[in-house]
Amino acid sequence: MAKRKELEDEQVEGFDSEESSSEESSSDDDVNMLDVEFEWFDPQPEYDFHGIKTLLRQLFDTDAQTFDLSALTDLILAQPLLGSTVKVEGNETDAYAFLTVLNLSEHSAKPAVSELIDYLHDRCRFNGRTTRLQDLLRGSDDVRIGLILTERLINVPSEVVPPMYKMLLEEISWALEEKEPYSFTHYLILSKTYKEVTSMLEDETTRTHKKQKKVPGKKGAEEVFYFHPEDEVLHEYADLYGGFEYKKEASQSDSKRAFQELGIKPQGHMILIKTTRFGDAVKAVQRYFGQS
Repeated sequence: MAKRKELEDEQVEGFDSEESSSEESSSDDDVNMLDVEFEWFDPQPEYDFHGIKTLLRQLFDTDAQTFDLSALTDLILAQPLLGSTVKVEGNETDAYAFLTVLNLSEHSAKPAVSELIDYLHDRCRFNGRTTRLQDLLRGSDDVRIGLILTERLINVPSEVVPPMYKMLLEEISWALEEKEPYSFTHYLILSKTYKEVTSMLEDETTRTHKKQKKVPGKKGAEEVFYFHPEDEVLHEYADLYGGFEYKKEASQSDSKRAFQELGIKPQGHMILIKTTRFGDAVKAVQRYFGQS
């Protein structure tokens, strides 16, 4: 069933469509903008396995094959009163976005979570900003991390995100009243960013196999760009944050080129926020998207 739809009964405009009408097809710049009403639902095993697994594969990018995504999806669906999915055509369709939290200590013995902890432990050692996270990931009575997993299809508006965070806070509060194991000291948000890289595409006109030269005047090739713009807001409340390279290199960065001189190189990103600041962080995300 829809989640507290009286709170989230908002129409998010500006959903991009790659389709165009016959009159518009003459221009490469034409993009259809659809008015879409998004609905928020609890994760449901009978409908959401495929959609959430697909979004997890997108989130982990080239390292997705490192994990048992089926087992991880089953674990997410085993806690249906925690987390959200976003859909546009009713409950029985695939999710366009999702957000959930996993108790790393509670599930550390499960292979799917153990592999994920080992992976994060390994990746954070390559960034000076995140090396301190290594000890925290091993867990203790004093450190209890809730891992937030969230992803959305590439053309879904970011405005669907604040309600999911707001509802997560409410759900955790209710779970704690029922003595459920969601008393966290920290939240670790797993996300992804990208950098622009020089294209290696073959010259289409000459069919030569020489590498393209760097585009003159292009600055900030090493600048980090965000797939999830809310991450920059969350940084302001973070105990630490930083990016990491995926273990598996993409075979062809130009496959993700959007008709520009530079291709993109995705990478993972981690944001650690203490529970005492997480509520304020969620409110800041709401303000950022004009939903406070």
